[in-house]
Order: sequence, then structure tokens, then C-alpha cells
Amino acid sequence: MSIHRAGASSCSQSCWLHAGGNILLVLIEAFNFYIRYTQGPAAVLYLGLMLSLIGVGTLLFTGWMGWEMVYRDRVGITDGSEAAS
Repeated sequence: MSIHRAGASSCSQSCWLHAGGNILLVLIEAFNFYIRYTQGPAAVLYLGLMLSLIGVGTLLFTGWMGWEMVYRDRVGITDGSEAAS
């Protein structure tokens, strides 16, 4: 996996937390969908609600990690010399 970063070539911890959190979010929501699809309305309360709340928390965390990647680690940011003219 290659991530462009101005001034460096390696990825910081926030990149991996962002990627891992997003993968975890997809797995949580896929399981949430499966439970709700197979059990119907009975799965909405408690388990479905808890999975949704965990998903929202994970989404907030990975959004924060994405912000850190762009604004602190400068991932995907160029200084303008590499831009096409």
C-alpha cells in the first residue's frame, strides 16, 4: 500500500488507525444489516441499536483520524510544484 505524503514516504499511526477503523466499521455494519435482515424488527432494539451506536462512534473516530492525516501529517497534500500546469 502506498500513501503519498509531502516530505516523507512512510505512513504514520493515524493512517493505519483510519484504515483499520473503516474496515471495522464496514464489518460492524454488515453484521448489523445481517442481524436486522434475518431477525426483523426484533433485532432493532438492543443489539441493532448498540451496533449502530458503536458504528457511529467508529465513524467519528475514523473521521478524526482522517483529519489528522490531512492537516497534521499532510497526507495527499502537495506544495504546488507537482501540480500539472
